Amino acid sequence: MSPSGPTLRIRWLGRTNYDDTLALQHGLLERGRDDWLLLCEHHDVYTLGRRTDPANLLTGVTTSGAAVVSVDRGGDVTYHGPGQLVGYPIRTLPTRNGRRVEDGGVVDTREWVDQIEQLLIDALVQLGLGDVGRVPNCPGVWVAPESLRPRKIAAIGVRISRGRSMHGFALNVDPDMSMFANIVPCGIADRPVTSLAAEGLDVEMRRVVDVVASLTAQRWAVGECERADVVWRVRSEDLSAFTRGEGPGAPVAPDEHRQTAAHSHQGSVTVALGSRPDATARRRRRLDEAGVANTVPLGERKPEWLRAPVVMGDAYRDLRRRLRELDLVTVCEEAGCPNIYDCWADGTATFMINGERCTRACGFCLVDTRLPTAPDRMEPERVAEAVDQLGLSFAVVTAVARDDLADGGAEQFASTIAAIRRRTPGVAVEVLIPDCKGDPDALTTIFAAEPDVLNHNIETVARLQRAVRPSASYVRSLAVLARAGAAGLTTKSGIIVGLGETDDEVVATLADLAGVGVDIVTIGQYLRPTTNHLPVARWVPPATFEEYARAGEALGIGHVEASPLTRSSYHARQAADRVVPVTLGS
Repeated sequence: MSPSGPTLRIRWLGRTNYDDTLALQHGLLERGRDDWLLLCEHHDVYTLGRRTDPANLLTGVTTSGAAVVSVDRGGDVTYHGPGQLVGYPIRTLPTRNGRRVEDGGVVDTREWVDQIEQLLIDALVQLGLGDVGRVPNCPGVWVAPESLRPRKIAAIGVRISRGRSMHGFALNVDPDMSMFANIVPCGIADRPVTSLAAEGLDVEMRRVVDVVASLTAQRWAVGECERADVVWRVRSEDLSAFTRGEGPGAPVAPDEHRQTAAHSHQGSVTVALGSRPDATARRRRRLDEAGVANTVPLGERKPEWLRAPVVMGDAYRDLRRRLRELDLVTVCEEAGCPNIYDCWADGTATFMINGERCTRACGFCLVDTRLPTAPDRMEPERVAEAVDQLGLSFAVVTAVARDDLADGGAEQFASTIAAIRRRTPGVAVEVLIPDCKGDPDALTTIFAAEPDVLNHNIETVARLQRAVRPSASYVRSLAVLARAGAAGLTTKSGIIVGLGETDDEVVATLADLAGVGVDIVTIGQYLRPTTNHLPVARWVPPATFEEYARAGEALGIGHVEASPLTRSSYHARQAADRVVPVTLGS
């Protein structure tokens, strides 16, 4: 928070699932110290406010293919979908008497709705739609408001909790207007809805977002204001897996460890490390769309600060032998971690469950992306045995993404946590989980197992999400962390730098993580595993990592582990002990 007031953080999130965005709103509402304006489009969904009359849901709702969600806002039923700009201001609002809410201050809800309406009225005028305004006793923004038959172009529904706002507005730019025929929009049967396109204005969504964001910054920013966007133009073919079908590519800097990572746990299958072009057309398009133009030449030597020593002592060899005997996979090997010698010599390893084959193929990751096999029911017990045999006091368990499984692999996490605690009750357990496609039931399965630390990596800044991990989502990752925090868990996330982000974008991502209450963050330098993976855009010096750590902790994150060679599980026990020293392993 700046000395003059909270920072206003404007986020264009692209097209999102409603449930993910709702979970993010709740996280920012409950734990955020700054103000946010979340702007997005939704996949088709009908949302029911607290005062929805069931009669306002017509028969077409059930056959429309849209989701139906009951929410904690005011108002009746409305529709959200592609072509509609949805805005969620999460703000600490002024009170009538100037007192804080906890000291008896009262927020004027009508005044807040008026502000949102005026913001949209002014935005529409600026976009070229002149005859817009209010209709008495009908919240929202209307075209031809003084005519006999005004048309609603923007709906508004808000909730205020302890002086902070959530929910907001839906402005029709060019949605499928037939979807409104399945409901009585906002419970108003005798007045139609309209859109900018229906009123004859051909305006791109990006232009509408820019106008709304600019007016918001002018009117609601008390302190500083910053904005971050996911990329705007993504071709449908670009959302396929990053390296699937291309093979692993040639190692960028082959050494014994990279050969181990490329060949271990693949039985009699030998993966050819043939040469591939430095940049595939698909990857180049993604980077171009994200604005990443300059990258480090493929043959350029790494700076000295990125040269991890190779020390294969007795402790390292003993741990590797034990893992082979138990037929266990570690992410240390599969992901090509540069800290493997350091961590294994210290008796620390991160176990990877649900097999070693991932259903996603992120642009930075070395993990195998061939067709996965069925989960091994005995895997949790073998992990628990390894934790016991190795004498660990802090166990880290991660997994590949398993989008082929109904629960995304959640039950295997819960079973592994339970197996470790049965065998070694005093061991603290950190889990590094995929997003399980945002499924609330799957996530609840993991949360109910009560890991000591729940880690889910956001990986990169908003602008680079689709280039770096095209099957994931910035909103969904924040939503997973927000849900975990709401479940009472200690939360953790990680960022990779050197992919084309700016330092300001890293700080903005730290602010979003702090906003949903993340307790621990790791930040490390990206190292390109093979020629078929994303190029390195820059080498980030150690001093910059120190600045990231200071910035993150100033934003309210309990501990930021940041250095060139930091990875998600590096110094995991020490980082957790700094934020929850009493409860770990209890």
